Amino acid sequence: MKAITPHLWFDKEAKQAAAFYVSLFPGSRVDSVTTLRNTPSGDTDVVVFTLAEQPFMAISVGPRFRFNPSISFAVRCGNAAEVDELWSRLLPGGRAFLPIGSYPFSERYGWLEDRYGLSWQLMYASDGAEGQKITPVLLFTGPVAGKAEEAIQCYAGTFPRSRAAVLARYGADEAPEAPGTVKFASFTLAGQQFAAMDSARPHGFTFNEAISFLVPCDTQAEIDEFWVRLSADPRAEQCGWLKDRFGVSWQIAPAMMGELMGSGDEAKIARGTRAFQQMKKLDIAELRRAAAGAVETSRE
Repeated sequence: MKAITPHLWFDKEAKQAAAFYVSLFPGSRVDSVTTLRNTPSGDTDVVVFTLAEQPFMAISVGPRFRFNPSISFAVRCGNAAEVDELWSRLLPGGRAFLPIGSYPFSERYGWLEDRYGLSWQLMYASDGAEGQKITPVLLFTGPVAGKAEEAIQCYAGTFPRSRAAVLARYGADEAPEAPGTVKFASFTLAGQQFAAMDSARPHGFTFNEAISFLVPCDTQAEIDEFWVRLSADPRAEQCGWLKDRFGVSWQIAPAMMGELMGSGDEAKIARGTRAFQQMKKLDIAELRRAAAGAVETSRE
């Protein structure tokens, strides 16, 4: 399967934000910008971009969902100067959660929210900056505090080429954290690195649709399998989106959607858009027929 892709929901700023993020990291670029016309949110910009050779997507689709620190992006830096440089560029217009400084787990580290509300953890990696540069970090809090280990085992059992390891657990002297829950865990899904933490503190936020994970599938069988394994809330099923039992949002989509949206054929894109807006779980054959102009679907 192709790479799992973080998908960022903006009000109107997707193009501006993607250009800003691309400016921060070597090996980055804006790959394509597609405007979907006449969606329920009006004209919608979809931006495909690459950060440090990793795929990302962004969409301008209105103010319904806002970023929060339940999902942040940890950046592996090769030296302290890189941490400081990224901090100086990301912080203006944002705010610091953990000020830049020395911590037991890293001699140069800081956690901030940028001007768009997206959260970043910047860390000097003393063992070098090779490998995956940017890692999504899931913070299990509120109603799902204490469920990080269950979640990563669920995800590792869902995706190929996966493994999970809890690297640190809370002790009995770390209240309000429950002893034995996850202080930090690292896991890979389809060969990509993720991380997770529990927190029982009263943060006032939890997972929402502002950040989802797009899973490109080559076959209908893949879509069907991921849908069965992950979807836990029928009310959240729409246009290939679903929500798992921990509240994390996923988009289970055919890889051909990327080809369709990048085709530049506005009529074909419009037909495909009308088709998938009427679906919950996406149907590859029906999308192909609709894009080709063979049918107009009314599938639920």
